[in-house]
Formats: sequence, C-alpha cells, structure tokens
Amino acid sequence: MAQQIKFGTDGWRGIIADDFTFGNVRRVAQATAQYMKTRSNDPLAIVSYDCRFASEDFAQAVSDVFASNGIKTLVFDRPSPTQVASWTVIDRKATGAVAITASHNPYQFNGYKYKTETGSAVPSEVIAELERNINALDDVPAPDHRVAIGLVSSYDPRPAYYAQIARMVDLDAIKDAGLRIVHECMYGSGYGYIAEMIGGGRTAVTELHNQRNPLFGGLNPEPIPPNIDSTVAFMKVGGQDLCICTDGDADRVGIIDETGRFINQLQVFALLMLYFFETRGQRGPVVKTVNMTAMVDKLGAEFGERVYEVAVGFKNIAPKMMETNALLGGEESGGFAVRGHIPERDGILIGLLFADMIVKTGKPVSQILAGLEQRVGPHAYARHDIHLPRETYESDRKRILETLEHNEPSEVAGVAVQRVRSDDGFKFYLADGSWVLLRASGTEALIRIYSEAADGDAVEARLRALEDIVGIRQHASATSAPPAAPPALRATSP
Repeated sequence: MAQQIKFGTDGWRGIIADDFTFGNVRRVAQATAQYMKTRSNDPLAIVSYDCRFASEDFAQAVSDVFASNGIKTLVFDRPSPTQVASWTVIDRKATGAVAITASHNPYQFNGYKYKTETGSAVPSEVIAELERNINALDDVPAPDHRVAIGLVSSYDPRPAYYAQIARMVDLDAIKDAGLRIVHECMYGSGYGYIAEMIGGGRTAVTELHNQRNPLFGGLNPEPIPPNIDSTVAFMKVGGQDLCICTDGDADRVGIIDETGRFINQLQVFALLMLYFFETRGQRGPVVKTVNMTAMVDKLGAEFGERVYEVAVGFKNIAPKMMETNALLGGEESGGFAVRGHIPERDGILIGLLFADMIVKTGKPVSQILAGLEQRVGPHAYARHDIHLPRETYESDRKRILETLEHNEPSEVAGVAVQRVRSDDGFKFYLADGSWVLLRASGTEALIRIYSEAADGDAVEARLRALEDIVGIRQHASATSAPPAAPPALRATSP
C-alpha cells in the first residue's frame, strides 16, 4: 500500500529518500492538481524551490505532474524564498503555489508547501481534503517530460516582488541612509534579495553564508542561537548597524542589533507592533500564536487595539488576519506578516522594516529595544526542544499529552496556575503574568516547551518544572539538531 502522507503545521515534510521520494511527491502533486482544477476552469500554478538537495528536481517533478493535468505552470528560474511564491500568486492571479522546501528543518529533510489563491497557508479544511485525495492515490507514474512543452515556463519572480516590497517600505531612504547591514543567509534561498534591493547606494550590505550548501554548514537553517553564534560574534566586533538573519527559505527572520545582541522572536514582534503603532501611525488588531509574547497584550491595551491568540501555524494566523483586517500577525518561530502584503511570513520584508525603524527613529536597535522594555517591563523567554525517536514519536507524544491532560498542575515552579488553554498542547497562564506551554511539533519528532517570565532564572524554573511533571528532560539545544562547530564566515559586499 502507498505510504500515508500527513501535512503538519506548514505543509508536508519528510526525510529525503525515506518518505520524501519522487513517487510520494508526484502523489501530492497529483492531489494538488485535482484540487486546483476545482478552484478554476483554467488554473495557473506557481512552483518554487529552495537550496536543499535536489529541490529543483522535485520542483520539475511537480511541474510535470501539473502539465500532465493540463495546468499551466510558472517555475522559478532560481532558488527563491517561499513568500516570493506567495506574492507571485497574487501578482499573477494564479490558482495556487507549491514551494519545495523544508524551511528551517535539518538538511536531511525536504518538504512541500502549498499556498492558496490568497497567497496564504492552506486552511485546515483544505488540508483535510488534500490528505484524503493524496492517500487515495497509489503510484503516480512519472509523466513524459515532453508534456511540459507549452505548459511549463521558466519565470524570474524578483522584479514583481521587489516592486511590492518598495510599496511596503521606503527602500530609497534605507539605500541613502549610509547604514551597514549584514544579511546572514544561512545558505538559504534568500541570498541576493536584500543586497539587490538596498545595496548600491550609501548603505552597504554584507552577505554571510550566501552560497548554496545543502548541508547548511552542519547547522540547522533556523535563525536563532546557537545556529547563528558565529554571526553574533561577527556583530560583536562592531562596525555594523543591523544583522538580518533569514532561514532556509527566508520566510522567518532573526535580528541581531549593533552590539551583537540577539533580539529574540518575541521582542521582534513587540518592536514591530510599537513601530507600526507609534512611528508609522498605523493601527489595527494583532494576531499572535499561543507561544507568543504577553508584551503585545500590554501594547494592545495601551493603544486600545484587540490582540487575538490562535493555535500555532500560519494556517491559523492567516484566516484570523483576513477576518479581522489585522495589522500584524506573528508566531514564536520568527514568522511575521504585515497587512497590505501577503497573509504569510516574510523574513526579508521584516528585516527591511527593522532597517526602516533605524532610519525613521534615528536610533540604533539597542536603544529602541531599551525603550520597549521601559514601556512594558522586562520579559525573558526560552524554548526547550526535546527530541524523540521517530519510530516511537506518536506513542511518546500521546503519553506526554495525556499526562498533562490527567494531571494538570495547580502551580508551576511555585506560582499558581490561573487558567489553562489546551487546544494546541497545554498552556498554563500563571498568577504573576508569566506562562509556560508544552506542545508537540507539527513538523518534527519533538516536544517543545516554551516560557516567558520576568527574568531568565524564572523562565528556566518554569521549563524544568513542566519537564519534571511529564517526565522528560531536554538533552539538546533549542534548535532541531545538536550544533556542529561553527563554519567559517564568508563575507561578500556588492
């Protein structure tokens, strides 16, 4: 029987040559083609791919299946960020897009993301339909590549995307500001984008790790420490104003300030909210996931704007943003969306908004962050990733979640639990305003535990307390694999 395929938080991901095979990719593509034909009598598909092993070959397999179904397809002419595919759907009025990428997952993985005609992640009801159609299929033979003639075209997505970014942020002001900006590409598909948009003027852009390396230098392409420790060290030398770090498919972002301090994802979201509300004078609701910061709740109360909390994943953020005309959407993994663009993550746009933040306020990022902390109080944050064997993951996950379901604590680390949310793992809101959350990853065989509190010691106490309650303990770092020795930096300046 054909292998059962299940979509996670954002698409389907698997180990290359194990479950992520050409045969399975063709099955997923065939089910996608069937779905697109229900959405349009003359569908147009977008296909993009990242820098992972054989991504362009998997993209060709997808486009061949689409062509065999009579679907016209634009295939990107180079590795490209996932959000560029989302924008191309809107710009070309396409029926949908497929991105061959495993985002920030380890190098052994590849993946398949599908974006709807709105450019957004697939909602849960469509995922269910796709999964039914995929798992009803047995083998889908490889089409004769000649079927692509006249139906599949190569496409350069950059001009239209650059024009859209210029509508969202004043690129000329950044280009003329004389900033020194570092772009940590993490060997991902975002290379060249920032340098091409804001380089060439008084502002200088230095790219790090901007060549293709499917092994990602031995590190996971997720823009958080310890994966970016060598970049933090580079920034601590001084002489730079901002470092924008993008993940494997450049839809997530990490920010390092001019002193070499990593600005965590929760702080990034709160800074974006304050920047839009106060510096740009824009208002509107904000959507956050359950593992996101309480700082935005404080800012929402101060400015009189509603903050919605949803389950993890942009498949949950995007519908709520569109329903409420929200200004911002954000998740803990470093994905942020802005009204007027696409209801999806865009790490490149967010990085450029931070550059604009420096230009418009006339302050370095460290001072802007200090102003935020004075406003909302100190907030520390950490995440523990507990890796579980793939073979026993489902049974381990079930046991851990059932342990919390049947033994909900009345206090965590000595602080009373005020309320519990259990629709996406278990989140415990504590009496002192802190919180701790345990949930199963939707993309990897791991359990994640998150906490936000007034200081680092309080955060660690809450994380350890919840680990003790369910009988697991973190053995690895906060990334998806143990870190290797940092690779040497390779810097280029246009």
